[in-house]
Amino acid sequence: MKKGFTLIELLVVIAIIAVIIGLALPNFLGARERSRDFKRKAELLELKTALRLYYQDYTKYPGWTNGMVIVGCGTAGTTNCPVCTTAEFAAGGADGCQTIYMRKLPKSVSGSLELRYYQTNAGDDFRVKVSLENASDSDLAASQVKCPTTTAVGSGTNISYGAADYVVCAD
Repeated sequence: MKKGFTLIELLVVIAIIAVIIGLALPNFLGARERSRDFKRKAELLELKTALRLYYQDYTKYPGWTNGMVIVGCGTAGTTNCPVCTTAEFAAGGADGCQTIYMRKLPKSVSGSLELRYYQTNAGDDFRVKVSLENASDSDLAASQVKCPTTTAVGSGTNISYGAADYVVCAD
């Protein structure tokens, strides 16, 4: 009598392994999305802190160009960022780099700013939003409620949020 596995036994084992992989793979891929989203949210909170520090120094939030470039650097805090070699968001002093608010602004894979920044005309409020990969993130709805679109920003018009937009504001 020969010892070994029958064809049916091998097929059963292969089927069990396939089921396990089928259940584990989507969860693994979802973990990578959640990790990237966590990084985006953390970077937005860091930017919020930097904007608040800027507000303490200039009693207004910095302006913006096309929602993508912060206009709050340089000696007077009114030129496009970055102007410093040591930081991407700094202002004040003879060289415009005396106070460093943020060494590196959030970047996407392509290297461009991946968030949208909106400031009120009066300079007393702002909205920063970024799209997350996981549209079912529990923080999305809470952030949009905390920073409603009913507040006019930029040219005096309301902004809109997509379903996957995570938002921070001046509070």
